[in-house]
Amino acid sequence: MSCRSILVRQYSNVIEPCDRRRELQGRHEVKRLLVTGRHGFVGQTLERMLDEDAGLRNWTIVETPEMLDLRDARATATMVSEAAPDAVLHLAAQSFVPESLRDPISTLQVNLFGTLNLLEGLKQSAFRGRMLYVGTGDVYGLVPEDRLPVTETFLPAPRNPYAVSKLAAEALCYQWTVTEAMDIVLARPFNHIGWGQSDRFVVSDFAHQIMMIKAKGDAPVVAVGDIDVTRDFTDVRDIVRAYLALLESGTSGEAYNVCSGRARSIRSLLSRLAELAGIEIAIEQDTARLRRSEQRSICGDPTKISRATGWAATTPLDESLTGMLQFWEGGEHEWPTRR
Repeated sequence: MSCRSILVRQYSNVIEPCDRRRELQGRHEVKRLLVTGRHGFVGQTLERMLDEDAGLRNWTIVETPEMLDLRDARATATMVSEAAPDAVLHLAAQSFVPESLRDPISTLQVNLFGTLNLLEGLKQSAFRGRMLYVGTGDVYGLVPEDRLPVTETFLPAPRNPYAVSKLAAEALCYQWTVTEAMDIVLARPFNHIGWGQSDRFVVSDFAHQIMMIKAKGDAPVVAVGDIDVTRDFTDVRDIVRAYLALLESGTSGEAYNVCSGRARSIRSLLSRLAELAGIEIAIEQDTARLRRSEQRSICGDPTKISRATGWAATTPLDESLTGMLQFWEGGEHEWPTRR
């Protein structure tokens, strides 16, 4: 499959539904889903899944401008009005922690005030559907190991501007469920990985470095930060299914962890990537990759979302890692089919 055909598939099911969706609309209600951040990692994964998974075809993504800036209140209100959505999935964010430390003002403007502009736009359009606000599990901050896995009842204590901005926007959304009677469910996803992720994020960065070594015969040295921390990783396709499940079955005003419930060390994922790629590597620590105020270990408890929706993370880790290696292998970035 060519890159062009993948792009055609990506953008063919928005304002003008494809023939398959027209047929479905004649038999079932197809809900219009407004996705902010539609062109990002999770948004593009969602779009592909809606196109390929028959079980998800009751949703169709409506067109939005690729370069929309939620900080522009007027443009945001116009976008919402033209979209006329049945539901909203609010993904758009400045989500890179080092960037939030470098430029906290822009991070707050995008993540907090951009969310406010979206809410105001929905209000002006008399929106009566459900919105899913996508926050982050990073809001919990430093969690003692004897409190892991962390539940939604743990008092948030964010330790970087990104997490601060997401917690503030989450609180804003909760306030709107009270004062504006808007139906908003709150998601707190933990780390997610998979095909198509930017190499600004640690596991994808490792996959990229490893495939460069394999393809070009470079010195087999992978630059790393602190790889002895542990994180809770979930495949992006499972994340998408969780968001759709919360749109269907979550409770307004409630926050839900979206996570696997299992902690894995960064070192173990790096080792497994090298094994799957079939190469041996050496590790070299790069001080520029080290983060201040690093949480040593974090793991979420998915019990609440499981009870509310029946969702669970099911994609095997090797499948996620293999997809990331394939993405960086070079040539055409083929969308992997689920085994």
